[in-house]
Amino acid sequence: MPNSNAVWLSGRQWFGVAVILLALMVSAPAVWRHVERFDPGPDYRIPYELSSDYWLYHRYSAWASAQEKIAVIGDSVIWGHYVPPDGTLSHYLNVETGSDRFVNLGLDGTHPAALAGLIEYYAGDLAGRTVVLQFNPLWLTSAKHDLQTTKEFHFNHAELVPQFVPKIPCYRASLSAKLWAVTERCVPFFCWTSHLKIAYFDGMDLPAWTLQHPYVNPLSRRSALGARRSPTEYGSVPRAADAKPADVAWVTLDSSLQWRFFRRAVERLRAKNCTVFVLVGPLNEHMLNEQDAAVYDQIKRGIETWLQANNVPHFVPSPLPAALYADLSHPLAEGYVQLAGQLANNPAFRSSAVTDR
Repeated sequence: MPNSNAVWLSGRQWFGVAVILLALMVSAPAVWRHVERFDPGPDYRIPYELSSDYWLYHRYSAWASAQEKIAVIGDSVIWGHYVPPDGTLSHYLNVETGSDRFVNLGLDGTHPAALAGLIEYYAGDLAGRTVVLQFNPLWLTSAKHDLQTTKEFHFNHAELVPQFVPKIPCYRASLSAKLWAVTERCVPFFCWTSHLKIAYFDGMDLPAWTLQHPYVNPLSRRSALGARRSPTEYGSVPRAADAKPADVAWVTLDSSLQWRFFRRAVERLRAKNCTVFVLVGPLNEHMLNEQDAAVYDQIKRGIETWLQANNVPHFVPSPLPAALYADLSHPLAEGYVQLAGQLANNPAFRSSAVTDR
């Protein structure tokens, strides 16, 4: 084939290429940790725009463990959806305890099914540490929130939920999408490349990004790791006192997928030799009618029964004043102040979290 530009490789040459590529895949994420500056300051939280950057979450949890911090993990209530970074629960726990030991490892939108995956695949470095783990009863307020509906809908952090077993009725991703989610969890190189796309290139791969920005040098891009924006900057903060009563259709604990996954999250942490303290809520019970409030009381008793039976230290706070909520589950900054005070004065919390080994 005199006119061909093809290069024919022998079996030994192909083996050499495979070894080089494998070495690059193994070493690139580790090398990048030295290239990319990551120095979380006080009250750092994963930026809202990087909520699906699990490589960054893994790096942050490793940092927290190395610094002997107490990780506060949960959904947007822990992350602080309606408050700035210095208005969150972890911030006020530090104020109450006169320390800097509590760090915000909340992630916006992590319902319990996603939280279990986040802990299993990206929080392994917290082994042996103390973790404050939040359970938000909001995820039991409807069959849709609980992922029980058979009609397909897109929910947050689908990459973190079980892709095949157990089956989630509303999750209908393609086989290729499910296989990619599993691959990304198991191969750090692919998780790292996703980090680059999310943190530097607006979620796009490099070819797609350069097509939209043909005159910008990709090497000049700065990451969004230090972004401190809060959703509150996009509009006014609501107050639950001005809202209509919530439309609640509770699912039972026995049938709840989200409660099952939360129990799995607790078990995964304890399997890592973590000391786990569970915070339930806080839910804005002022927005519940009498019937829904009675059902919620039963749910709280069921949660406490399981936690007590499994020797999990926990705290179910009394409701905050209605004016200190933004909606059914998110406190305002003043609400976090009171919640931190309730926690700091709770004997089980003081014995398990404050005296972290």
